[in-house]
Formats: sequence, C-alpha cells, structure tokens
Amino acid sequence: MILLKDSLIWAALAVALVSNCDAAGARAEKLTPERVFSDPAIDGPLARDVQLSPDGSLVTYLKGKQSDQNALDLWAADAKGGAPFRLVDSAALAPKKTALSEAEKSRRERMRVSQHGIVEYHWDEQGKVILVPLDGDLYLAQRSSGTVRRLTDTKSDEVDSKISPKGHYVSFVRDQNLYVIGLADGKESALTADGKGPISWATAEFVAQEEMDRYTGYWWSPDDSKIALTRVDESGVDIIPRLEVSEEKLTSVDQRYPRAGRPNAILRLYVEDAPSGRRVQMDLGPTDDIYLARVEWAKDGATLYAERLSRDQRRLDLLACDPSTGTCRVIVRETSPHWVELSDDFKPLESGNFLWSSERSGYRHLYLYGRGGVLKRQITSGEWPVAAVEGVNEAKGDVIFRASIATPIEQQLYAVSYLKSDSPHALTKGHGWWSAKVAKKGGTFAATYSDPMTPPRTGLYAADGTFVRWIEENRLDAHHPYYLYLARRRVPEYGVLKADDGTPLHYALSKPPDFDSKKKYPAIVEVYGGPHVQFVRRDWGSTADQLLLEAGYVLFRLDNRGSDNRSVAFKTAVDRKLGSIETQDQLQGVRFLKSLSYIDPARVAVSGWSYGGFMTLELMAAKGSGFAAGAAGAPPTDWKLYDTCYTERYMGTPQQNPAGYAQSDVLNRLGDLRGRLLMLKGLSDDNVILANTTRLTAALQKRGVTFDMMEYPGERHGINGNPKRLQLWRTYLEFFRRTLGRSH
Repeated sequence: MILLKDSLIWAALAVALVSNCDAAGARAEKLTPERVFSDPAIDGPLARDVQLSPDGSLVTYLKGKQSDQNALDLWAADAKGGAPFRLVDSAALAPKKTALSEAEKSRRERMRVSQHGIVEYHWDEQGKVILVPLDGDLYLAQRSSGTVRRLTDTKSDEVDSKISPKGHYVSFVRDQNLYVIGLADGKESALTADGKGPISWATAEFVAQEEMDRYTGYWWSPDDSKIALTRVDESGVDIIPRLEVSEEKLTSVDQRYPRAGRPNAILRLYVEDAPSGRRVQMDLGPTDDIYLARVEWAKDGATLYAERLSRDQRRLDLLACDPSTGTCRVIVRETSPHWVELSDDFKPLESGNFLWSSERSGYRHLYLYGRGGVLKRQITSGEWPVAAVEGVNEAKGDVIFRASIATPIEQQLYAVSYLKSDSPHALTKGHGWWSAKVAKKGGTFAATYSDPMTPPRTGLYAADGTFVRWIEENRLDAHHPYYLYLARRRVPEYGVLKADDGTPLHYALSKPPDFDSKKKYPAIVEVYGGPHVQFVRRDWGSTADQLLLEAGYVLFRLDNRGSDNRSVAFKTAVDRKLGSIETQDQLQGVRFLKSLSYIDPARVAVSGWSYGGFMTLELMAAKGSGFAAGAAGAPPTDWKLYDTCYTERYMGTPQQNPAGYAQSDVLNRLGDLRGRLLMLKGLSDDNVILANTTRLTAALQKRGVTFDMMEYPGERHGINGNPKRLQLWRTYLEFFRRTLGRSH
C-alpha cells in the first residue's frame, strides 16, 4: 500500500528532520498565532467532503482557495490519473457573498459548517450531474461538459437540496415547504403549501439536527415515484427569546428551544406519490412523544423503514412501513437501561436483507438480518467497537467499516464478509488515524490518513486496499506551509492511567520545543470530557495546540469515562450524573501531571469549550483541585437550560432526577471555585443559550469574585473566521501568561 508505506516513511523522515535541525541549531521558525490564522492554510491543502462518482471513476471534493482557506471550491480527480482540477469555482458563480436565511444559518451551525462558498454538493445516481447549492440558490454541473446551469434565483434560500435517484427531479425546502423542479421541463412545483410559523415540512427539527445527526426531513424512493416527508409542528415547544448581538445591531429572535423536561416538536411521517400528489400518513405508534431518528427506503422501494426512538431513549424500534397503506410493524427492537446509541449503520441490501449495528454485547457490533427482521448472524465481535459502517460491496458480500481494534487511539478501515463466518481484514495500516468514503458499488474508496507528523493526506484505493492515486497528497516538504516550523513541532507522549476502579484511561502529554527536564514548567489541561467525543488520538490534531507549546506550557489531555470509542460500560459510567465521574477521572490525570518532576504543581490551568467549558468549571470547583486558572468557552452551567434530546439521554428529566441536576450545577459549589476564571461566549449562540453564562456571571458578581470575560458579537456556539480565531488565541495566550507565567 503506497500511501501507508509513504506515510510511515515520511513520518520517520520528519522525526529525523526534527533531530537534525535541532542538532544543527535554531534553523526553524517559531509558530505564531498570526501564521496559524492566516492564508494559505498552515496545515496545507485539505480535501473536504470527499465523494466518489457512482461508478467510482471520479473523485470529487471541496478545497479552500489559496487566498482564503475558508472559501471552498469543488474539485475533481480522475481515477485513471492526471492532475486534480477545479470543477466549479464558487467565486465565478457567486462573486459577492450574500446573507443567508435563518434556516440555512441554523442548519450550517448544526452541521458545524463554518466555511463559505460551496459547502456541500450532491451526485446523481447515474453519475452525470452534480447539484451545487451556493449562497441560497441551486446550480447543476454537467460532468461531461463541465457546464453549469442555474436552477433557482430567488430571494428565499433553497435549503437541503437533493437530486432524485433516477435524476428526474431536484428537490429542496423553501420557506418551510417542499418543492421539486422537473429537470426535463424546468417546471417548479410545491408539494406542500401550509408550512409557516410553527409548521414546517420536510425539515429536520432542532434536536434532530443538533443531537441525532439527522439533517433532512425527506427521502426519495429509489424509482422517483414517491417521497417520504415529515411534518413538524413546534406549537407546543417553548419560545425562548434569543438576542442576535451583531457588530452593529441587536435583534430579538423568538427561538423555539425544547429544554430538558419540556415539550418537544410533534412529527408526522408521510409518503407522497410524486405524480398524483396523494399523501399517506405512516403509523408511528400510539404516542407523539417520540423521536424519528432515521428513515430509509428498501432497495426495491416496497418498504419504508423508520427508526423510532422513545422519549427516554432507552428503546429503539426499527419499523417496516407499507408506503401505500401507512401500516408499520416493529421488526427489530433495541433496549438499554441507560440509553440506546443512534448510528447510520442500518443498510438495506438488494436481497431484501439488511445490516444493523447493536451494542447488546457490550460493544457496538454488526449483525445481518433477513427480510422481516429475522436475525441471520453476528458479523463482528470482540472487545472493541465498530465506529461506523462506511460502505457495502454487495458484489463480494463485504461490509466496510472503521474501527480501533488494536488500540483506541488509532483507527483503520476494515472489510468483513456478511455472508459467511469471517474475521475483519484491514484495508489500511499505520500508527495513525484513517477516515474513508466508499463508492456505492465495487468497494473502491477514498481515504484520508494523518498521524502526529503527517498532515491529512487523501488517496484513492481499490476495494482490496491497493493504492490507486493521490487525491490531495499534502506532502510535508519544503513547499508546504508548515515546513518552516516543522523542526519545532513536538509529538505527544501517549500513555495509560488507571481510574479509581481500575479502568484504563488514555492520555497524551506534549512538551515545549526547548524542553529542559531540569526546569519547572506550567501546564494546561485541555478537556472536553463529554459523550461522543474522543480527545486522545494519534493524528495530526490542531496546529493551534503548538502555540501553547511554543509559549512554554506542557499540554495534557485525557479521555475520561463517558468518552467515545470504548465499551458500553465505559460510556455509560456517567449515566444520570454528568460532571461527576468525568471530574474524578480528570483529577486522576491532574494528580499524575503534578507528580512529574518538571511540572510546577502551583501553575496548572484547565481549558475547554462547550462540554469542555462545563468541565473546566466543574474541575475548578472540585475541592482540592488547586487549578491556578481556567478558560471556559460557551459552557452549559445548568442542564435544565439545555435541549431535551441530549440532556435527557444522559440525565433523564429534571423531574425524574433532581439530585443529578443539582449535583451538576456549578453554582451550588461556587464557594469551592479556585483560580482565575476566563469565560468566552458567542453572543448569538442558539445552542448553549446565553442564560447559561449570565446566571454564572451574576452569581460570581454577587460573591464578589473577579473574573475575565470575552464576548463575540455575531458568533454562535463556535468562533469562526481567521480574524476572530486569531483574537481568541491571543486572548488565551495573554490570559495564561498573566496567570501561569513561563518555565523557570
């Protein structure tokens, strides 16, 4: 495998280069915030949203401009060779950046899309055209000629656009209603008309997008004859007035935000016949208080599958629905005393069988079911979890998936037969982290690899893992933006600690470039700590971390119980008591850190964003933790203020678990908070609403506690764009310099 071998060789050469540069003297430049947050991108060119044409002969991806890494264009590379080429220039189609609708801004926020230009695109099933949404309008690019046709030119945004499987229609949501355009005649038709106010059609509601990774509310049947779509009624959802604080104005937005223990939106699922407009409601059960997690058509279009999740998230039902009558029946049921995890691993097959993943064994593994829900066999097993199914090669009877079988901090791509007893065989190798996109047919895949000395690089591979060609090599040579700083780059030291019950906890520790074991160093604990995130991975990571090392700090990370990519027992240790087990485990890491001879135990700080901000506060308020400082970004401070789906999954409702909610509220322990606090917050955050910050601010003021605050007008849950990211990191560095100093 050329990519594997080349990655490993280059990693070794890079380490040797570091040693040689050190030995030859200070020939490398110090990395600065000004360089990290400027163009071209310091990490080199990155292939985003990599996709393969249906026949696997062309790879497409999004790539930032040299002059603006956040302005994305659509690029392509032929599988047979030749230089990659720009397929669609975003600036040519839309020279001026336009304001997006609230629906599109919210959708991008939920999908964590911070770039602009072409941020998504969609192949048709025949591989002839690519649908390109751009600044609220739609364009169609022809593969053969490269010509681009504009489909819409309206004041309202076209959101969540798709090409129907047979290529007859383009569909989209506009102003809360579903529309289609016939590509043969260009005629536009509205499939729904009453979407307004609290009613929306074909749209994923807030919690579906934010917490269930479902970003759409409609699904075409394989033959283009039908379309499944949701009707969302948010009438019963609480209206939480939210201030949009921008640079020059203050706007009040009445956001429907379902807080823990309060009503959710009510969903209906319908199937509409495209030619006639006849609409049939699917029977999702006797109660409206459910989540619609996933919807998928059978390959022959005869069955519509829906995943129904109970409000308490302890039961997940796979429903098989008759699209002509609306009758549904449960064919698979998953239950848990904690919560049932959602995934995208359900894959209907041409045979009528389907693939399914379950954590019933204590780890997520794959299973083959027959038509009607009869279990045929367990496909994978072992004390490791399947991370995600990436594709199916039905010609061979293989399922292709990502997993960390050897160690949780590395990830490979594997294939295994679902037709017979088989063991997973690796399609990739190397001591790093892989991700992949698999073609719909044939098993060809595009994969991206990185490790601590190899920035992300993307190649095309045959179904057996044989290297075909580079898509974005991103070689770290003398022409690479990072090359001047490479000799001072430091690779983390990875290790394992034991929790108080003996559970292994993985950590990463990084030292400054000019490290001297005889000196005493200040240290920063970077924390997230929450579910569905793994912080300790053997990958390239965030280059901004090197700024802390250049400033003279030792950097420490630890994945506590509750983090991702481990056993069910590891993840569910936090059930009904968020902030408790995580704090215990992080403090175990802090004790280890302070025991090191080169660490000054009086100068240790903690920093985190979102759940990491919550954990920063929890750790600073833990008795005896002894942090000198902490930087908490966008922290939830009261789980009663956070949304239903996330919070109730781990905490139940406030009515069911008042003690758990009280225990996790840092305001109840502010008397124990030690160290200087920096709080950071986007003033238009529609996820962790502003009340989380204002209640803490008021409580600190009442106690006479002084603290630092940095607010970002116009920013939501994250801080985006080079100028503001530069200011954010200058703020961090200045704060830690004041509170921790440097090594001595």
